[in-house]
Amino acid sequence: MMPLRVTYDEVANVAYIYLQPPGTRVAKMYPCDPVDVGGMINLDFDATGHLVGVEVLDARAKLAPVLLAAAEDVRRRAPDVR
Repeated sequence: MMPLRVTYDEVANVAYIYLQPPGTRVAKMYPCDPVDVGGMINLDFDATGHLVGVEVLDARAKLAPVLLAAAEDVRRRAPDVR
């Protein structure tokens, strides 16, 4: 079983929950109705219809603080651009 991987960009307030290994090609993105879920959540699927991952915008409002605190900070691994 693949360990759960979550990345988080605190500045953009966006989290991504990986359900397949990172790098799995996304063939289709399905945006959940923001009215129904009270925000924007996108589901990513591969070409065979398997769920690859979940993108959560306004993550602080939708995800538990403990999950975000444990998430990989994408800004720390990004190269410093100045």
